[in-house]
Amino acid sequence: MTTFTRWNPIGEFEDLLDRYNRQFGLARTNGEREGRDLIRRSDWAPAVDIREGKDLFVIEAELPGLTKKDVKVTVHEGVLSIEGERHQVEAQSDEKLHRTERLYGSFLRRFTLPDNIDESSIQAHFKDGLLSLSLKKAEPVQPKAIEVEVH
Repeated sequence: MTTFTRWNPIGEFEDLLDRYNRQFGLARTNGEREGRDLIRRSDWAPAVDIREGKDLFVIEAELPGLTKKDVKVTVHEGVLSIEGERHQVEAQSDEKLHRTERLYGSFLRRFTLPDNIDESSIQAHFKDGLLSLSLKKAEPVQPKAIEVEVH
């Protein structure tokens, strides 16, 4: 037996708009949407600040409720990845859950690094739910001109 699901382009557009609004901390609540969970538990990514100084870049990611064991930082082919997972605490048998607004699940943030980063010198520190990465700038490689003899 084949089951067909009717495509709802307006619903897809509203879902896209909700994700956009959540990214900027805005919430839509109109009559149609009330009663619906506007925040999907898998749609989260940590907020990140990136600063540039004379000798380095600093990336700070807010990861409240996580420990350094919950976070993995990697660099591969000029791309810095921050990934991890926040697990939801289950309610005890004698508790009643009234509201869940914090976001849970896996996340992945990727950043393409500029060419002037010394990837081998990247340092990470994690304290009080804040991941701080220091990315030292490398000396720019000067292009070398090579004269080719014409025969």
